[in-house]
Amino acid sequence: MGLDYAWIHLIFTIPPAVILTIILRPLVTKIDLYKIVFLVSVAVIYTIPWDSYLIHTKVWTYPPHGILGPTLCEIPLEELFFFVIQTYMTSLLYILVNKPTVYLTYLFDDTDPRKSHVQYFRWRKRLGQVFFACFTLSSYYFSTLPSSKGTYLALICVWAGPVVFALWSLAYQPLLTLPRSKTWLPIILPTAYLWIVDTIALLRGTWTIESGTKVGLQMWPGLEVEEALFFLVTNTLVVFGLTAFENALAVVEAFPDKVPVVPTFPSPSLLMQALFLSPAEYDTSRINGIREALKNLSAKSRSFYLASSIFSGRLRLDLILLYAFCRVGDDLVDNAGSAEEAERWISHLTVFLETSYSADHSKRKLDEALAPFPPASRAILALLPTQALPSQPLFSLLEGFTSDVDFSRLKGKVPNKEAARFPIKTASDLEIYASRVASTVAELCLHLVYHHEPGSNTKQNSFSSMSIRDRCLKNGAKMGLALQYTNIARDVYVDARDGRCYLPTDWLREQGTTPEQVIETHGRADGVAETRKRLLDNAFAIYKESRGAIEDLPQYARAGIRVAVESYMEIGRVLVEKMAAGGPLEELSGSGRRNRASVPKPRRLLVGWGALTGRRSGAIPEKQVKTG
Repeated sequence: MGLDYAWIHLIFTIPPAVILTIILRPLVTKIDLYKIVFLVSVAVIYTIPWDSYLIHTKVWTYPPHGILGPTLCEIPLEELFFFVIQTYMTSLLYILVNKPTVYLTYLFDDTDPRKSHVQYFRWRKRLGQVFFACFTLSSYYFSTLPSSKGTYLALICVWAGPVVFALWSLAYQPLLTLPRSKTWLPIILPTAYLWIVDTIALLRGTWTIESGTKVGLQMWPGLEVEEALFFLVTNTLVVFGLTAFENALAVVEAFPDKVPVVPTFPSPSLLMQALFLSPAEYDTSRINGIREALKNLSAKSRSFYLASSIFSGRLRLDLILLYAFCRVGDDLVDNAGSAEEAERWISHLTVFLETSYSADHSKRKLDEALAPFPPASRAILALLPTQALPSQPLFSLLEGFTSDVDFSRLKGKVPNKEAARFPIKTASDLEIYASRVASTVAELCLHLVYHHEPGSNTKQNSFSSMSIRDRCLKNGAKMGLALQYTNIARDVYVDARDGRCYLPTDWLREQGTTPEQVIETHGRADGVAETRKRLLDNAFAIYKESRGAIEDLPQYARAGIRVAVESYMEIGRVLVEKMAAGGPLEELSGSGRRNRASVPKPRRLLVGWGALTGRRSGAIPEKQVKTG
């Protein structure tokens, strides 16, 4: 009886597993836990017979002074734990690296031979199959080496080869199209680390590979080439297995026509059916639309893009599609060359919504309603989840776009010289405008949250639960005001260059200036800083009043909503900090669209982490703002 192997775990395997657990604890969902348990179970069950055979045939041995003693099928307890801890660590690293990934966007119909990229990927699939088949068949060659020196290599190949071949054949699309960092990193990092751990264990004599079963080559002193291959292969199995799981889950979640209701924990049989589904049956229009929506958000709505990775399943997809619809509409109106063109886009959007919500919305009528839009916009609009959304907030959003049309579309020019003609005359006008363009979006997001709430179809709509829901919707609309006020305060310079001023006219008059002067000076008129500070004060007052309602939302969505809200309000905190320091606000400008102010990425990640763990940034500190 000895503690050598136990100390290997206590010093080298358990600590990194604990660190990864702490890091991922706020991010891990029920489906993530399901993946891990599933993979660990498969790894243990599949490896026990193989490992038992290696021990029985003396390929490797464990000195009695290095292990505690209890065994299963001759496998020491510590070795069984190694199966679990290695799979667990690699799985956590994979989940961490791939948390923002929407796997659906990496799938495609590979059955059309006329598409050149399809032929390219099919050729790579075949090449991979040949490679892994040769890897498996090489076991025969190693088994023929003299004096059984290739036994260990042969057993590795015959054990791992068929599984790697099968996983590659079933999930080759994401394995080939995912960024390499998403697949290679979770293989290379734990492999390199376990090579070091294995070297230490072999040199200590914690376990031993018998000299008659190894070829005698070493990666470096102390690390046999068989051991190096073993850890590379086992981590590859885990990563390929997780990718195949995600591939199947993407098919299950993305195509309601194939799977009307997604179980909380999809059965292995359902996942296998999804993996074996022919790519020819994929809804490519849905894949392309979600791909376009993600492209739009990653470029123009980084705060929401960050928050969207916290959600999962169909809720995440529908939130992405809803927010992309809002971005598409906003961009069409903002980028119009004239007020008349902007009004035409609003009219087209109105027709699209009327058609979508009509009792008779045939595919032909919907295609006609979508025809005026650019292809990329059309792909997004066609997927708007109207079945889960009330129509009124969407039409109110279009009324907000109509308010934008009241401003001239000619950059650098003021439409008139009468301040009274500016649409945002009072704080009340500002609230109405913000409620149309932002409160509506917040309300729609919450409708999706409740629509996709697990078990929502079987829950009783009690008076208490409906009251909580109504309160959350009401506070969500208020929070939308806070986010829009922050947005307006951020974009004063940008809006002024576009001939707009959303700061209330009466507030500006109190500071001795007018909307015309704000536009003519590109947002640098006297009194603008004081007005922006006043707007941010209002935003944070509303935020402070409404944020508590987030904790009344369904538990599965709270963290994502917190991240979305806190990420956006952090823009306001940065603005206030800059104003308090008397620094130039345009230093905030990043590389995003129209040089809009943004929060540096490291700070966004810290804010997101704080929101996930429930530690919100809170109200901004009281500071004397330099507004001169």
